[in-house]
Amino acid sequence: MSDVDCYILDAIKVHVWGGFDSPGDVQKMISDILEDGANEKMLRSSVDIEFEKKLKAEKDWPSLTDVDRLDAVFKALRSKGILCLHNAGYTMSDGHCDANEEIANYPKGTFYGYCFYHGQDLERAVFGHGLMLAYDHVDVDVPDKYRVALSIKDELEKTGFVLEWDGSADKRINIPKFEWKNRTLSGN
Repeated sequence: MSDVDCYILDAIKVHVWGGFDSPGDVQKMISDILEDGANEKMLRSSVDIEFEKKLKAEKDWPSLTDVDRLDAVFKALRSKGILCLHNAGYTMSDGHCDANEEIANYPKGTFYGYCFYHGQDLERAVFGHGLMLAYDHVDVDVPDKYRVALSIKDELEKTGFVLEWDGSADKRINIPKFEWKNRTLSGN
């Protein structure tokens, strides 16, 4: 199998097991990254196979997964004035842009901070390498950014997550033992 095929198969796995995409979304993603020499027939047929594997695995998942727990944390933080986004863009800068765009849809002062993980973080989590969370204050003020981080840390720990974070405002919060199990969207 070529390097291109391996790369695209990994992307398929992330998009399927990430739990945010439909089979049609994954097929579109393949079209977007397909390169000459790739085994298109094999890659396209692997989408349904990967979804079948995931749906089978979901039957043995606990009723409350780490993703469910994280979603509860995000909801609690939102009620405290911190906007939280799942799968915000692909990079850190994408995530910051997505958060700022979303915050702009609300009256000023609705949120004092935000938290997100992006597509590269999702990839790491799907492959078993934990989940990194980014955060910031809406005014990008370091002391207030630290307050945002402490709120996130406290809520995550309250929910039972064990964290790696050095306590500085310039470091992201890591959940090293995060088991990525995000159920397939209904209708997929």
